[in-house]
Amino acid sequence: MARDTLDQSQIVTAAIDLLDRKGLTGLSMRRLGQGLGVSAPTLYWHVQDKDNLIELASDRVWRSIPLLDPAVVGWRQAATDLGMHTYHLGVAHHWLISATISAYAYGTGMARYQDHSYAIFETAGFSDAQLDWAVNTLFNFVLGAMYQDSARAAALAATPDTDKNRLLSVSEKAAKIMADFPRLQARAHAQAAPDAQVPPSTDPVVFGLAAVLDGLAAALKQDVQTSLRTV
Repeated sequence: MARDTLDQSQIVTAAIDLLDRKGLTGLSMRRLGQGLGVSAPTLYWHVQDKDNLIELASDRVWRSIPLLDPAVVGWRQAATDLGMHTYHLGVAHHWLISATISAYAYGTGMARYQDHSYAIFETAGFSDAQLDWAVNTLFNFVLGAMYQDSARAAALAATPDTDKNRLLSVSEKAAKIMADFPRLQARAHAQAAPDAQVPPSTDPVVFGLAAVLDGLAAALKQDVQTSLRTV
């Protein structure tokens, strides 16, 4: 691909694809250039450096999240939708979590996301420091859920067939350790059973997100009742 036909958008698209396959450590300007059919120096006509490229890639991914108006659908539906989209985004782009906690990856896409989070919980009735806490509570729950699942997906994708036996060995070792912890062992057996009973919502992220929002709603109600009693 010639330099005059290459643009920044194409580079960012290719970078996201490479990041999804290889992660942050697998991204290099040389490897990216090879995929695009150009030399690494050609890329610097369109991006400043690797850090700038990661920022641009992160910004595009964050901007892809649809934002529901809490004034139209209600704060809880807007929060649920935002949480689930964030979770699925983090699993699909497992590198995004590490990039997000790095200072160089902050851009207008993340700022848009944060501003909308404040709009959701402001609509719910939170204000001042409690508004910050509500926003952080939702984000921290989703961050933890997507970190666990994206890390697992990344590890499995990076594990060659020759290492499958090693994974099996680790599982067998874990089973032996659990033998000394009856509650843990019982739950592990129950979860692995073919006829395992599952709650109506089989997605633990959906369950956890609902529990978090239940707690925030209860905290808001309690705060309102306390305020009324002091008037």
